[in-house]
Amino acid sequence: MFEKPIFDAHLHIIDHQHPLQPNQGYLPPAFTVADYKERTSDLEIAGGAVVSGSFQGFDQSYLIDALKELGPSFVGVTQIPATTPDEDIIALNDAGVRAVRFNIQRGGSESILYLEKLALRVYDLVKWHVELYVDSRQLPSISTTLRKLPKVVIDHLGLSKAGFKYLLPLVEKGAIVKATGFSRCDFDVVPAMKQITAINPAALIFGTDFPATRALRPFNLSDLQLIVKNFSADMVNRICWDNAIRLYHPSNTGAVAAR
Repeated sequence: MFEKPIFDAHLHIIDHQHPLQPNQGYLPPAFTVADYKERTSDLEIAGGAVVSGSFQGFDQSYLIDALKELGPSFVGVTQIPATTPDEDIIALNDAGVRAVRFNIQRGGSESILYLEKLALRVYDLVKWHVELYVDSRQLPSISTTLRKLPKVVIDHLGLSKAGFKYLLPLVEKGAIVKATGFSRCDFDVVPAMKQITAINPAALIFGTDFPATRALRPFNLSDLQLIVKNFSADMVNRICWDNAIRLYHPSNTGAVAAR
């Protein structure tokens, strides 16, 4: 299907051996590394980004264990409080974490009030970027802050048709958008993805969003086929591999590709 393997830029590992906290009354079922490998056995996945969810709060133990089990081609996207000491951030970076997440949609992360301060701090310290789970209708209220940040990633195509027009100017300024969670979006994702890649071919990255907690449905191979059928082979490889490798493994692309 592809000239290159797939980098799964958005997945969750849920291990009940580690702390979990109900979010809006919701506590997810387990989805271990073994479960993830089983669900993706028909895909040629050679790396990915394990993303902390609202129900994991500031726990880092599950993420460190998951990254150890998955191997060095996988990275972490974590949630940390603004008071996290520098040495703890450096230790997380050494463990494979590459970004900090603000979950504006669900909560469970640091307050958006600390977005600029924390984002600039982790970038200066370890070159982490920021990932946002946000309804794009909310982007105007934080767009001034986002434009000050070195690198911003928006989850799930911004979720909202009504706010999509606010997402595109950020793409023009260098924001990355995740082609993930298609059932979470209230619009046709194909034209949206084409608009993003027309602005910047390096701006779109694919992910399964497994296990798709609280989504209308989990990832299906048909989601990936939407990309394959509607983009050139070169663009498919960019969306499913090149763009994410450039984001998460900027200095180690050859080694990752060889795994």
